[in-house]
Amino acid sequence: MTFPRIASFKTHAAFTRHLSHLQLTLPCADLVESGPDSPLAQSIQVHDFIIGNRFCILPMEGWDGTADGKPSELTRRRWRNFGRSGAKLIWGGEAVAVRHDGRANPNQMVINSENLSELESLRAELIASHETEFGTTADLVIGLQLTHAGRFAKPNCNDRMQPRTAQRNALLDSRCGITDDSALFSDDEITALIEDFVNAACLAEQAGFQFVDIKHCHGYLGHELLSSFDRPGKFGGSFENRTRFLREIVEGIRSRASSLEIGVRISVFDFFPFTPGPDRVGIPQKNGDPRLLFGGDSSGVGIDLCEPMKFLSLLQSLGIELVCTTAGSPYYNPHIQRPALFPPSDGYGPPENPLLGVSRQIQATAELKRHYPNLVLVGSGYSYLQEWLPHVSQEVVQSKWVDSIGLGRMVLSYPELPADVLAGRTMSRKKVCRTFSDCTTSARKGMVSGCYPLDPFYKERKKTLDSDT
Repeated sequence: MTFPRIASFKTHAAFTRHLSHLQLTLPCADLVESGPDSPLAQSIQVHDFIIGNRFCILPMEGWDGTADGKPSELTRRRWRNFGRSGAKLIWGGEAVAVRHDGRANPNQMVINSENLSELESLRAELIASHETEFGTTADLVIGLQLTHAGRFAKPNCNDRMQPRTAQRNALLDSRCGITDDSALFSDDEITALIEDFVNAACLAEQAGFQFVDIKHCHGYLGHELLSSFDRPGKFGGSFENRTRFLREIVEGIRSRASSLEIGVRISVFDFFPFTPGPDRVGIPQKNGDPRLLFGGDSSGVGIDLCEPMKFLSLLQSLGIELVCTTAGSPYYNPHIQRPALFPPSDGYGPPENPLLGVSRQIQATAELKRHYPNLVLVGSGYSYLQEWLPHVSQEVVQSKWVDSIGLGRMVLSYPELPADVLAGRTMSRKKVCRTFSDCTTSARKGMVSGCYPLDPFYKERKKTLDSDT
């Protein structure tokens, strides 16, 4: 299955004709405005702080920290790039495990008292980089994503997963090597983990971060708990029980780190896991239980936003304004989470035009924004738009479909994109992420994070490593 490349659409008319051919309602500005009056340059107020524009850096798993969870020089380079990007909201910049067994990879950062000074200096380097480029950090807001990888935990350098789960799942258990109930968290263990999240938030406050994200996405523990219908005890079954994990973490943070704001990144819908078909194109495994798909419908490949809306109502009642939307999981259905033309080495070919995946996320976020206008929603899934990313971003912000444009893969290859767009500079085509998925493939193979095809730094680094072997 082949699809036209985004780079082939040289004019606005050609791109929008293609969108029309696909029957996608995806707004796309003809001209991107620059300067202080640009829709993308407008500030956002969240409680006591000001976010200076509408670009956000999404959290990523670095694969370039140290064995004991500290940032390396490669981590610091990425964070300095985030600082000079021009984005005024840093949504974690990094997914940081609250304890060792919660790491998704053996080089993921961990937040604890031993690593605190390193996290402080990492944040300071980002701030210094931003101030050097833009003269002020008064409207720069930096958070930290706190996570436990749950069933996708792989904390040690032995190439083996060490999953901890909220609930058994026939389709995912086999992928994670789970054969019995020994990987299940008990209620007492989840209660202890809640304390670990609260302790981590207190440390983040000490390190100077303005908010923490309690991660509820991508198949990790917080996300899995939201669909733990069959789990007995106080963390499963009813909606109240399935959200107890979040509510108790929030209660702990409010009582012990009162100056800290709280955000939540959430997969607002999920599909069945996909697997390569006979032609390597992804096909859904439809023999699972659709109840285990938070935000999914009974078909397993569609959306039902009833429970996600209920969840956003809960966030609103808890005084949480910052919400970052995403979808599914990079482990079992990446095409709905980060649409790409080229799959990672362990993935599958795109089962649909990736623009459908982009539109699906944008439309779902727009529907949530329509119902919750007072929440600050950060959208995801924009990188596949490539040269047309600023054009679509301007329109969805201006139309109040979303408040902030989240960028992940794109800033690995092109960290200056927000600054270039806001200044009215022509985008550098040679830096635009083409969704080659090498950033994912390299991580799957144990290599450090980076854009190997487009960032000269990582190109040269790979050549040096190859020559040394």
